[in-house]
Amino acid sequence: MNWFDLGLEILLIVLTVSFVLGTIRLIKGPDVPNRALAFDLIALHAVGMVALIAIRHAAPMLLDIAMVAAVLGFLGTVLVARYLEQARDGE
Repeated sequence: MNWFDLGLEILLIVLTVSFVLGTIRLIKGPDVPNRALAFDLIALHAVGMVALIAIRHAAPMLLDIAMVAAVLGFLGTVLVARYLEQARDGE
């Protein structure tokens, strides 16, 4: 195992731990803005994890999955922000 592969493994472990912590925050979050932030964190970590796995396995097709996950994560965050904006205005 060379240094590059070791670095990828360490990054995947760090992202996985952070992903789990973000999931806990999503479930236990005290209010909706914290949960929205946790959702955005999870979406970004999912994109990073898929990209690292694509690099590790030399599978460029997985990068398409990462792009779709990034777009869906962004749209989800925008929808939650829109919901929060409407709830604040009392609509």
